[in-house]
Amino acid sequence: MSALDLRALTMLIVDDNANMRGILSAILKSAGVRRILEAGDGVEGLKLFSEREVDIVFTDLMMQPVDGLSFVHWIRNSQASPNPYAPIIMMTGHATRRSLDEARMAGVTEFLAKPLNARGVLHRINEVINNPRDFVRTEAYFGPCRRRRIDHDFAGDERRGAQPTPTALGGEAEVQAFDPEDCY
Repeated sequence: MSALDLRALTMLIVDDNANMRGILSAILKSAGVRRILEAGDGVEGLKLFSEREVDIVFTDLMMQPVDGLSFVHWIRNSQASPNPYAPIIMMTGHATRRSLDEARMAGVTEFLAKPLNARGVLHRINEVINNPRDFVRTEAYFGPCRRRRIDHDFAGDERRGAQPTPTALGGEAEVQAFDPEDCY
C-alpha cells in the first residue's frame, strides 16, 4: 500500500468510549489526517455529520442512546442526510458473523474488529479510497455493493441459487471459522 495523502480529508469518529476515540484519533493523526471530529454517541454523531462535510465516518457498533446500526441507517436512508454515499467504517469489540451481517445490511462500507491497530485502520481507509464499491438501491437496502469477493471458479449464471460445492467425500463443503479480518 502506497502512502496516502490524508491531509485534506475530514474524518468523523463516533464512539461512546473516550479512550477508543483517543486511540483512533492518534492513529489518524499519525497517518496525516488533520481534521478529526469526535462524537461521544450516535446523536452527537448525527449532529456533526449534518453540520460538517465529512469524508469518512468511523462508528462503533454498540452505543447508547443511538447505536451504530441506527446511525448508519440514518446516514444511508434519511432524506435529511447530507451524504448517504459517505464511506462508513464500523468498529466493534463484538465481532461475530451476526454483527458483520447486520453491519453489511445496514450499509456499512468496511468492518473493523477491536482492538484497533494502525495497520487495520489504514487498510480500511485504503479500501474505501482506492477500491470504492458501487452503491446499490433495492426496496430493502441502500449502500455499497455487498459482494466483496469474486469467485473465478463459478461457472453458472447466478451465485445466489447455486448449490453448495460438493467435497471430495461427497458431502457439502464445511463452513470455515469466522475471522472478521478476512471478511472485511
